Amino acid sequence: MHEFPILRDLVILVAVAIPVVVAAQRFRIPTVVGFLLTGIAIGPHGLRLIGRPDSVAGLAEVGVILLLFTIGLELSLSRIIRLGRTVVQGGGLQVAGTILAVVILAAVFGISLSIGILYGALVALSSTAIVLKIYTDRGELDTPHGRVVVAILLFQDLCVVPLMLLVPLLAGATLGIGSALRDVGVGLVVVGALVLGGRVLVPRVLERIATIRNREIFTLCIMFFGLGAAFVTSSFGLSLAIGAFIAGLVISESEYGMQALSDVLPFRDTFSGIFFISVGMLLDIGWLLEDPLRLLAAALGIVLLKAAIATAATRSLGRSLEVSVMTGLALAQVGEFSFVLAGVAVPLGLLGPETYQTFLGASVVSMLAAPFLISAAGPVADFVCRVARRPAMEILPHEAQEIAELNDHVIIVGYGLNGRNLARVLKAAGIPYVILEQNGQTVRRARLEREPIFFGDGTRPDVLERVGIERARVVVFAISAPASERRGVAVARKLNPNVRIVVRTRYVASIPELERAGADEVVPEEFETSVEIFARVLRIYGVPSNVIQREIDAVRSEHYGVLRGISLGDLRLDALKHLGIHGALDTVEVEEGAPAVGENPWSLELRRETGATVIAVIRDGKALYQPDPEFRFRVGDTVVLVGSREALEKGSLLFRAKSDNVA
Repeated sequence: MHEFPILRDLVILVAVAIPVVVAAQRFRIPTVVGFLLTGIAIGPHGLRLIGRPDSVAGLAEVGVILLLFTIGLELSLSRIIRLGRTVVQGGGLQVAGTILAVVILAAVFGISLSIGILYGALVALSSTAIVLKIYTDRGELDTPHGRVVVAILLFQDLCVVPLMLLVPLLAGATLGIGSALRDVGVGLVVVGALVLGGRVLVPRVLERIATIRNREIFTLCIMFFGLGAAFVTSSFGLSLAIGAFIAGLVISESEYGMQALSDVLPFRDTFSGIFFISVGMLLDIGWLLEDPLRLLAAALGIVLLKAAIATAATRSLGRSLEVSVMTGLALAQVGEFSFVLAGVAVPLGLLGPETYQTFLGASVVSMLAAPFLISAAGPVADFVCRVARRPAMEILPHEAQEIAELNDHVIIVGYGLNGRNLARVLKAAGIPYVILEQNGQTVRRARLEREPIFFGDGTRPDVLERVGIERARVVVFAISAPASERRGVAVARKLNPNVRIVVRTRYVASIPELERAGADEVVPEEFETSVEIFARVLRIYGVPSNVIQREIDAVRSEHYGVLRGISLGDLRLDALKHLGIHGALDTVEVEEGAPAVGENPWSLELRRETGATVIAVIRDGKALYQPDPEFRFRVGDTVVLVGSREALEKGSLLFRAKSDNVA
């Protein structure tokens, strides 16, 4: 019987990884950290279930290839252009600033320039996988700090390939600058040829493959491009991952990029997991525990340095101190691609065994700290702002006078789509309002439109006090950060117990917490979208508009608890369908107490009074097109009307209860 050592190792690897990752998920530890812990447990420095990490090195290399391939697929020039200055300036300052700071620190300890640059590159990258997962779970991707974090992470992803090309050059600083420059020159030629050839060839091939309409062939073709490009670059002495990244970038610019990404993601998740496990196998936990202070000092130094530089980079974009601090804490861990860079540097002799072990240990500690740092970012940012004694918001003297004169006004926190629409309606109605927004560019644009908008955090008590919350009638929170919303609601309720607080939230599950914090009205986007969808679908099928509205009102009055069963009585949708009318048509159910009850179509004089015409009445599931003279409307009948929109609105009132008409 043949033995397959790699199969045995894979079985052990997966068997241990499953419970570890499940436990990590339960305790809200990032999956990447779970994989690293798995590697530590089963590796030669742990339980020794797998004695040689190189037994899975080939699969780990495939994981690196797929990681870079999907990064290329996820990037696009249009996305980079959309984020623009935030990517280039914010990301550039964060990466360059971190490398420069590490180089200076390295020089203080007598470390060479080339090694200092390598250390800086390893520290500069943050974990896209960890940060985006946590921000998605917390609903903070579309917040002021969330958008900056995404932009900086995007720039870091763009830097991975240049940094991988830089590592051999750094090794060449001691081995011979001439040969290093020659290698880099060859690399640039190969990369350029791949990009140009790929842009010409790939879209045409994928277009042909797409016409076959076979998903298996399409997926195989995508994998061929990724692995083939990796093989080409490795043949010229470059990293496998560089070729995969270029292939992904080329495919992302075609119309098939999204489909390619969805096909590759399952492979990436599996093989990248093996890569992180293999990295964990290399970590000698026993050696690190011999000098735990060194490990903790390195981890703490990395976190503080990265947080400080990312905070400064964000401030350079004109963001508030609070947003800058929250961004800095979110980016304070070492990223997964730092392990890829380290893997390139070790064979070149740039990282010694002790340094590599310290780096791995400090990186894992920083990753473990990431969820806690992000959770504490809000309170820490508030504390920093208080210590710095920075003004919560800047108001000119004449603006302060205008705010002081405001009374019975609305405070709008957040000037996104919802905030803009609300401001437009309030202005048209002549209702006084003031807006708080944390995006400096948005504030500047709105001020040019003469909006009463100020740069400030509407969840802070000093900011709300300066816009007159004690005199306001309504505060509307139209932001996309659940934690900030809860904090803002609690602060607003404490400052003014009588103010009406309206909150827009994304999910129904957030309603109880916001109501406990003090919100009077909570409008969940998730549910309002579902309500609008079911209402439109029912209208298409001819369900009476007042029946639909009654159900919508009932759902909202029950605080979005559950959708009630919609009772359509004896209404048969087939009867409506057979009418064959697609113009200005409406159906209305006759309600108890309506003026039409007991009347016939002629005595109502519907057409003369409203302009609408009755073309059918549905009773007991049957459509009556020409009721006899003895016919009388009764409760539960469904009346089909045609006419103009205004006529339909007037005509439907005759079939509704009088209380509805008065309302």
